[in-house]
Amino acid sequence: RPKGHFAAAAGRAKRPRGGGRQLEAGMRGILITCNMNERKCVGEAYSLLGEYGDLLYGPEQFSDHEERLSGSDREEDEDDVEAALKKEVGQIRASTEQKMRRFQSVESGANNVVFIRTQGIEPENLVHHILKDMHTTKKKKTRVILRMLPISGTCKAFMEDMKKYTETFFEPWFKAPNKGTFQIVYKARNNSHMSREEVIKELAGVVGSLNPENKVDLNNPQYTVVVEIIKTVCCLSVVRDYVLFRKYNLQEVVKSNKEDAQQKSSLTEEQNSEVVKAETGEEEKSSKEVKEENK
Repeated sequence: RPKGHFAAAAGRAKRPRGGGRQLEAGMRGILITCNMNERKCVGEAYSLLGEYGDLLYGPEQFSDHEERLSGSDREEDEDDVEAALKKEVGQIRASTEQKMRRFQSVESGANNVVFIRTQGIEPENLVHHILKDMHTTKKKKTRVILRMLPISGTCKAFMEDMKKYTETFFEPWFKAPNKGTFQIVYKARNNSHMSREEVIKELAGVVGSLNPENKVDLNNPQYTVVVEIIKTVCCLSVVRDYVLFRKYNLQEVVKSNKEDAQQKSSLTEEQNSEVVKAETGEEEKSSKEVKEENK
């Protein structure tokens, strides 16, 4: 085959998922983890977000400058340089607006992670609404999507940048007179220079500095600070009902209370079994030691 065929194929192979758009500081959106199949995950995400986005914000609107022009307008524009320039500017603006879709997949920078950039919506409200509805109806709507985390802010994943950014970012929830109990959950992917303990300590310090009445609660906090680091980007959000909605896991949130109880029971039985085995092993070991001493 001609060399051009292989060059084109190599170019497609190198092109990142998301059409060349990559997650970067300054973006807002929804971080989604999946079970291997990222392409199907993106499809499920568009379908789910589109369904609930239309319910909360109405159908997505697109402007098309050409469709607004009548046939007579077009004929007049052809002979009018100024009108032709206006038409071209309008077409460029319309094209840009179409590219800035309400939901747009971008390359996350990590395997089994999809990032959907959002425009003109509040990620926390949308994701909370989805989880609340699924928790109430117990209706499963996805197959490969696991967790769906709103990302309300992003900054560079360096400690100084994160501290400076969160001093303002945390204000709506934690700056006096606002207050609440909180926990911080941390996950890093393809990043080895950040320390989990240091990040949690520093960000908890920022929350405390905004209002000393903010208290840590690891069992059932009012707010959960989500910190997701991918390469050199730190994704942040403050979410509600993190425990109730099973850590924002779409597969777990639709399970009935009976299924939850059975799952917890089986886990408890496994743990007890391990404890019994360990104790039995210790007893056998002690018995052997006694026999050796008697010899």
